[in-house]
Amino acid sequence: MRNLRIYGDKPYEVLVIHGGPGAPGSVAPVARVLSKKFGVIEPFQTEDSIEGQINELVTVIKKNCNKPITLIGHSWGAWLSYIFASIYSKYVKKLILVSSGPFETKYIDTLNRTRFNRFSEEEKRKVKELGETFYNSDTKNLTKVFKKLGSIMTKVDSYKPIAYEDEIVKYQPKIFMKIMSEISKLRENGELLDMGKNIECPVILIHGDYDPHPYCGVKKPLSRVIENYNFNLLDKCGHNPWNELYAKDKFYEILFNEI
Repeated sequence: MRNLRIYGDKPYEVLVIHGGPGAPGSVAPVARVLSKKFGVIEPFQTEDSIEGQINELVTVIKKNCNKPITLIGHSWGAWLSYIFASIYSKYVKKLILVSSGPFETKYIDTLNRTRFNRFSEEEKRKVKELGETFYNSDTKNLTKVFKKLGSIMTKVDSYKPIAYEDEIVKYQPKIFMKIMSEISKLRENGELLDMGKNIECPVILIHGDYDPHPYCGVKKPLSRVIENYNFNLLDKCGHNPWNELYAKDKFYEILFNEI
């Protein structure tokens, strides 16, 4: 698997960072649309540590971009982009966080409860079964289990999805487990939020009102550490705004206006 895809022509001014962690290819639809006007790079994170993924991004930018870029991160990619901008501010002229996870642990219960209440009884049983299998060290078909869990979560995280097929090129469950363990510790001890104090560029927040990741868990904490930010709440919109019937157009309107 190559570690990036390039869309459009030089100069490459926009990087779109996928979620997961461990779901490369998931933001391909966004990269394609933005490439109608801008040169866009869609990096694939292949390292199993935050430091490793940050270094991958540095390498991609140094090799392909000759001026500060707009960095767009979705879900896990929003956190990774946020961390990157806090360390390498000279490379980022604007940071756009789409459907970020909450920056403080006190919001996790809201996320889990919202999802649980949306599950059917069959989905509750299946998620419990898959979750136990996923974290069992003896599990052989980890990738298949990871994909099934992701499919169920995507369903309940969406309001009115346009398509049900994702564009993930390779499911990476081991990267997911290692990265989530690492980022959870940074969130719990407050280091993740504190990184925002080092971000120098404007920050744009985009979040769906139906996303189980509570938007208040993004907006409220970041308002304490970032001065130059703008928050956009999309109506009738779940976790993947580009795939939402009622929010897709507004989502792209915001992106094109901000880049």
